[in-house]
Amino acid sequence: MDTLDFNHRPREPNFADGLNALIDRALEAENETRPGRDYLGGSRLGDSCVRRLQFEYLNVPRDPGAGFPGRTLRTFALGHSLEDLAVEWLRKAGLDLRTRNRSGEQFGFSVAGGRVKGHIDGVIVAAEGFAVPALWECKTANAKNWRDMARRGVTVAKPVYAAQIALYQAYMGLTEAPALFTAINKDTSELWHELVPFDGGLAQSVSDKAVRILQTCDAGEWLPRVASEPGFFECTTCAFKQRCWA
Repeated sequence: MDTLDFNHRPREPNFADGLNALIDRALEAENETRPGRDYLGGSRLGDSCVRRLQFEYLNVPRDPGAGFPGRTLRTFALGHSLEDLAVEWLRKAGLDLRTRNRSGEQFGFSVAGGRVKGHIDGVIVAAEGFAVPALWECKTANAKNWRDMARRGVTVAKPVYAAQIALYQAYMGLTEAPALFTAINKDTSELWHELVPFDGGLAQSVSDKAVRILQTCDAGEWLPRVASEPGFFECTTCAFKQRCWA
């Protein structure tokens, strides 16, 4: 009588694996040749580690092997596509949502001589049920992070997003009406919408943070790390860990 073998066996590579590997290598190569930013991005200024922001602003090379894998790049691309769908859904719901100016360019701002920039997802200029004009910001998330935002609100669950919203409201002059924040659950297609009032104190602190980073970079100095030892959870996944702690 034959016995059943319940031991785990590695799956044999197949045609799909080979084709996916080709796709991922192409995406990774494309991403490697993409020029870095020469400015501080408003979407990043809420990051808790100011030294990491310095590395990004100065285009310091990432640690070997720290580039985004192809699967992550595909996830990023999926998020952008879902945001485009959210625009369509909100417009069908009756919101007058503008995402481009008359020249077809994304709305945005540039300050500090072009060294701090941001591009917003959109502006709502007409809608029933809330004040306008209002900033619109959209994010995609896996089910766990989406549930956290829906349960606790974006300001508590995702301080980086809250800082981005406040800064964008300030520099775009959209401070009178609360921003509309939309989160898309990539696993279930559920939507979370939240009105976020302008937080002037947060916007000022984020702006001051940008100035401090620029001044420190100009002086050829480094700001403190986010932690006192490399085993800190944020440091373990940082793309600049080796360089930072060398």
